[in-house]
Amino acid sequence: MNKTYLKLSLDLDFVLIAITASLKDYILCHKINNALEFDFAKIEDHEIFHQVDDAPVAFSRYYFYVEQGEREYYVVNNRNSEGFLIPEMNKVDFFMIIHQYIDKEDLNFILTRLNKLPDIQVAAQIDPLKLKSRENLVM
Repeated sequence: MNKTYLKLSLDLDFVLIAITASLKDYILCHKINNALEFDFAKIEDHEIFHQVDDAPVAFSRYYFYVEQGEREYYVVNNRNSEGFLIPEMNKVDFFMIIHQYIDKEDLNFILTRLNKLPDIQVAAQIDPLKLKSRENLVM
């Protein structure tokens, strides 16, 4: 009897920015909204399952949509009382996820503005393919 294997691949076609800031999530989004003229709003939490039978673990999530270019932005908390969204990045407080194409100039503008905010220690682009827990970032 022949065996058939199903190979799944994750859609990791997004830009990922790691943000370290000791702020509440809503305060961080407010500061980003003011600095970048964005309009982040709270949406339902991002839930992940560590084990099939376990209850989901929820992480707060904010959303902003730009019609021109159909670009979606998310800010997701990396920490909650039960652990980390991406455990190998335990020094990171938040992730900004950008879906759809963004050119280098716009990305550099965002990174520069984020790093100029006094409450943000660092904001840096990271490659989601290098993360062990990358499946937790799929929205």
